[in-house]
Amino acid sequence: MPASVRRLGRGELLAYGAPGLPLTAMLLPLVVFLPPYYAALPGIGAAAVGAVLFGARIWDVVTDLGVGWLSDRWRGRYGRRRPFIVAGAPLLLAGTWWLFAPPPHAGWPYLLLAALVAYLGWTLVSLPYQTWGAELSSDYDERSRITAAREGFAVLGTLVAILLPTAVQRATGSEAAGLQSLFWFMLVALPLCLAWLLAMVRETDVPERAALDLRAGMRLLVANRPFRRLLLAYLANGAANGVPATLFLFFNLHVLDVGQQQAGIALIVYFLSAVAGLPLWMRLGSGRAKHRIWCASMIWAALVFAFATQLGEGDFAWYLLICVLSGACLGIDQAVPASMQADVIDEDTAAGGGGRAGLYFGLWGMATKLAFALAVGLTYPLLEWAGFDAAAGQQTDGARDMLIFLYAGLPVLVKLAVVALVWRYPLDRARHAALRERIAGGP
Repeated sequence: MPASVRRLGRGELLAYGAPGLPLTAMLLPLVVFLPPYYAALPGIGAAAVGAVLFGARIWDVVTDLGVGWLSDRWRGRYGRRRPFIVAGAPLLLAGTWWLFAPPPHAGWPYLLLAALVAYLGWTLVSLPYQTWGAELSSDYDERSRITAAREGFAVLGTLVAILLPTAVQRATGSEAAGLQSLFWFMLVALPLCLAWLLAMVRETDVPERAALDLRAGMRLLVANRPFRRLLLAYLANGAANGVPATLFLFFNLHVLDVGQQQAGIALIVYFLSAVAGLPLWMRLGSGRAKHRIWCASMIWAALVFAFATQLGEGDFAWYLLICVLSGACLGIDQAVPASMQADVIDEDTAAGGGGRAGLYFGLWGMATKLAFALAVGLTYPLLEWAGFDAAAGQQTDGARDMLIFLYAGLPVLVKLAVVALVWRYPLDRARHAALRERIAGGP
């Protein structure tokens, strides 16, 4: 059936959001736990781990576009998105096992092959899954409700990725057992959640339009003004979120002077606040323009997080309060831009681009990965330039000041710049209604 102005039932909404939990539970270890684990293996050094994972990430960027483009053009009895999800799940599970359970003398070729398989499986599942959500409803507000369900489960998945390996490692004394526990969780949770999705959620039929050649399609994409503005804002905001994530442990150890256990508590508090804050922000944003509620959440997060620049040794309790207040914005900060992405695709469809949601989500996937790369690529050289030494017990005043600015000051400035960029965003509720009328009228 075509995408309609219908409201999903609670069961269908939960069934759509559920796969976000195991998918995100697998994503965090790829960034946080695996690089130091492999760097400590006798057959691989830190430099080789960095080079291999960077190469695998480039592969991931290429497959984002390829899978997005192909899933838009796929026609079959089982739908456009389902076949890719079903094909990708076994690859994702196989790659996850290879990554999380390497042999003792694994070398860089093993890591490269395992990462390539896992990243390909991840893209085959996650990109069509996100695109499917954008196509479930054409309603301006319902799309926010759909993406909020997915992001709520994603935050829960992040908590699983933090708590489960930590608990298993403490119980067994084995870091390897902690990592492997996430695979066993994935092995159970991913098939169950995907089966629930496939059984309960109907895939919508996107009306076929005349296929565009590559040159004409790129002209439409470049001419899509809301897309250009949203992509830039999405990239900048992703970098603003990525910088504190990459420097989180450094800030806790070298500014607040607390141990890793207390830092873990702060992380848990932050994500629990995200779970609690999402429904509150959704209620606050009901009936309002999406870009304005996104701006409000970024302004709130910036104002709260700015106080982190004043923290130092002995201020951990104040830091926890900042984690609560700023973490409450995380869910809406992820859900609203994803909903706006679906609206931008309507701009393309109304201009004659056809159902190209997969291509657009492939481009946003690239922006997400680029944002994280920018966060690491910008902050670490600046820290080194300022004289920061992660192995040192004491930092120079200059290194400490640079760490505080990068962790708490720079993200605030970037978020405020994103607010200025998004505040007069042209695709509001009225514009979206006009687009839907034009699309309903046909080519």
